[in-house]
Amino acid sequence: MSDKKRKKTFVQGPISPEKIANSIANHQSKTNIGAHDIFLGQVRADQVDGKIVGAIEYTAYEEMAEEAFHEIRESAFEKFNLTCAHIYHSLGTVKAGELCLFVFTSSPHRNDAFEACRYLVEEVKSKVPVFGKEIFEDETHQWKVNK
Repeated sequence: MSDKKRKKTFVQGPISPEKIANSIANHQSKTNIGAHDIFLGQVRADQVDGKIVGAIEYTAYEEMAEEAFHEIRESAFEKFNLTCAHIYHSLGTVKAGELCLFVFTSSPHRNDAFEACRYLVEEVKSKVPVFGKEIFEDETHQWKVNK
């Protein structure tokens, strides 16, 4: 693994559409990129035991998780011809319909961008110690009022 600068992965609360738009815009000057791929993870309003999920509260062992994110990102650079790879994951409360995971890959060619994006998402989901606690709609009165 290389000694590339470690990127901060965690975002407090939901990932905003503006953050995603800015990430895309920031890559326009990199003219060696021919393809981008993006994965957006969104909180679902699942029904569990007759209750509707209103939000997920994300927690993590942050230092361990940041190390795992770094190792996963570096392994993607070893496996695929990437120009850039970004991973952002929420901490705290993310309401149903809001974004909690943003993976963005860039490469000279689309196949590497596609494959690397899928690889990163699957590795994050299986190896990073991030935990989500479902908060049901009947438990969320305090944030519904502020919506």
